[in-house]
Amino acid sequence: MPQVVIGLAVTKEGIPVRCWVLPGNTQDMTTVETVKRDLAGWKLSRCIWVMDRGMNSEENRIILQRAGGHYILGDKLRDAQGVHQEALSRRGRYRKVKEDLQVKEVVVGKGERRRRFVLVWNPEQAKKDQAIRERTLKRIEEALLALGDQRGKAHQKAVCALLAHRTMGRYLRQQKNGALKIDRAKVKAEEHLDGKYLLSTSDDSLSPEDVALGYKQLMEVERAFRTLKTTLELRPLYHRKDERIRAHVLLCFLALLLVRIAERQTGQTWDHIRAIMERMHLGEFASKEGRILQRTELTHDQANILKILNIPPPSKIQKVDLKP
Repeated sequence: MPQVVIGLAVTKEGIPVRCWVLPGNTQDMTTVETVKRDLAGWKLSRCIWVMDRGMNSEENRIILQRAGGHYILGDKLRDAQGVHQEALSRRGRYRKVKEDLQVKEVVVGKGERRRRFVLVWNPEQAKKDQAIRERTLKRIEEALLALGDQRGKAHQKAVCALLAHRTMGRYLRQQKNGALKIDRAKVKAEEHLDGKYLLSTSDDSLSPEDVALGYKQLMEVERAFRTLKTTLELRPLYHRKDERIRAHVLLCFLALLLVRIAERQTGQTWDHIRAIMERMHLGEFASKEGRILQRTELTHDQANILKILNIPPPSKIQKVDLKP
């Protein structure tokens, strides 16, 4: 199906400030220069770009640092690059930021090759990662048991499927006789990554705590996309002309802006706000004298939400039709 790429710029509080609609064949990594160029006119005094692992490349890092800009980027834990492996292997103590967040700073290289990393560890996530891996290993053991004697040609397809599996294949290795077995070295290597993620930054003025908390704000962008796709039903698009597609996305963007402002001002989620306000109904009362449209009485929660958002409540009597 034809697709479009949607981009969002979101403040650290989760308020969307701009959206982009790009052709469906646009790669994520090529959007950086477009977004940076479009925001240049805003004359931001200090701009730090926060992006996930899919946007991390040497070219993008150079683009983001032009004109004094800085970045906080996610790096791949399982990347074979020596600089990442060195950052992960460095010894040192973690510093506690919050109950679920501990950080460790690592600087690799010198001069132009200098890279500053922050290794983040979440103890609770580490427990979840361990539980997921144990379930995966159990599935692998059951699958290997079901294969039986793997040396026969009849099992080649099943063996290849296991090796190519997105999660199970990570823990497997094939022996010289073609049989599969669990690679305990890989299991041990994965244990070392439980609950961790690796960040890099070009801004030396940021503390490791600020880098970690700044990256966590990226979740506000992801939450904004989820709201666009689900609550506001951005997709599917039933338009063919470019201007109509852009208009559709813009309307959804404006709706998202209202949703986020309502959430920020009330301190409640949009689902909760909507559930409360949906209890307001318009009743129709008819008799031989005529017809009246009247809304229900406001509850305390409904009146409080309208007051916080500075929205006047709708008139109690909406319409009166008297018969002559």
